[in-house]
Amino acid sequence: MDILTSKSDGILTIEFNRAERKNAITGAMYQAMADALIDGEQDAAVRAVLIIGKPEIFTAGNDLDDFLKNAPAGGKPDQSRPVYQFMRALSGTTKPVVAAVAGAAIGIGTTMLMHCDLVYAADNAKFSMPFVQLGLCPEFASSVLFPGIAGYPRAAEKLLLGEAFAAQEAVQMGMVSKVLPLDELLPYAKRQAAKLVALPAASIRATKGLMKRARAGEIEAALQAEVELFSAMLQAPEAKEAFTAFFEKRKPDFSKFA
Repeated sequence: MDILTSKSDGILTIEFNRAERKNAITGAMYQAMADALIDGEQDAAVRAVLIIGKPEIFTAGNDLDDFLKNAPAGGKPDQSRPVYQFMRALSGTTKPVVAAVAGAAIGIGTTMLMHCDLVYAADNAKFSMPFVQLGLCPEFASSVLFPGIAGYPRAAEKLLLGEAFAAQEAVQMGMVSKVLPLDELLPYAKRQAAKLVALPAASIRATKGLMKRARAGEIEAALQAEVELFSAMLQAPEAKEAFTAFFEKRKPDFSKFA
């Protein structure tokens, strides 16, 4: 199974389990995570969610082969696709979500963290949002959330250039709460999730809801705008050049595009 899920002691754990492909996410994996989150939301015994990867890799983001084969036809967004179901389930859950990140978190591997409540990183963690490098635009409301977290200048640097940044910089920008040695990351994240389980569930829900309430409309608008633009840009010449270059293992040439 490329996604492992389990429930124990009030914690729903979702684990990326495709290390041989750098935990690259397929449509089936998005569907499995969406289903797990929806089930966890409906299960009163689940009081916290923990999302983890492997010690060497969190996730390389989308599996490009699978992603391109299942791209929306005609550049029009299809919000029934598993990736959008996952986005809605994660952004909409009332349960507190803890993420433990080791190794690389690329693309949606980084943007999904902005919808988690507690994010902890190992000292080997690296984050990147290379959407522009692929001829695309930000997704998962990162165009709104990341400037709010990091401030516009730092967000612009990371989103426009798409370059990777390390765990300590992620802490400085406010995206990650704490950096730990690799062998301490998962035990610490599990302890934090257990603390959430022990607290009053109604108070946790109310507090999370109040914190997210002020920006709910803005986030929804960003999600919608990004989905439409992202889908259209997938069909554009710049994205086709970027993906062709990726598969041909060469540097893309965007000089011919205005």
